[in-house]
Amino acid sequence: MNDIDINLKNLTSKEKKEILSNLKAGQTILLSGTVYTARDAAHKRIANMIKIGERLPITLDGAIIYYAGPTPAKNGMVIGACGPTTSARMDKFTPTLYDLGVIATIGKGERDQEISLSCKKNKSLYFCAVGGAGALAATKIKKCDVVAFDDLGCESIKKLEFDKFPLIVATDSKGNDIFKRNEETK
Repeated sequence: MNDIDINLKNLTSKEKKEILSNLKAGQTILLSGTVYTARDAAHKRIANMIKIGERLPITLDGAIIYYAGPTPAKNGMVIGACGPTTSARMDKFTPTLYDLGVIATIGKGERDQEISLSCKKNKSLYFCAVGGAGALAATKIKKCDVVAFDDLGCESIKKLEFDKFPLIVATDSKGNDIFKRNEETK
């Protein structure tokens, strides 16, 4: 399998969306560029901020959100283990984030059908990262800064710089979903 090398550094939101919208479910990529972490607690806070009209701590337009709660860095690394968490826990928040400009999410596991529909509606994507390989994933992250909700510890929102981070396109911008495709072949 040949990975597609995608570098999103220094691109506008529109350029990022155009590049990513051409990917197909099942393709593997090596992603470089800015990605934000956000897990359950951060999603709940963001949803509340949206509900009350409060200014968000990150710009969602053109953002990629990685469902991860990195551990503290050790031995000169910029980040500790940084593997994906189960994406389905964020399903109730994700369509709103896609509607507000998020171009992709990254996690592990199957998503609700509404996510496929939302990806199609917004020309967004859902990527799967390899679960259980958090230490290996950390070697593909070159920078990590807490940008919001520091009180949440590992679940704070962090700005990461990916460098050829391996991902699988799980749901493409047309709503095709590798998990559904596999169910149909059983």
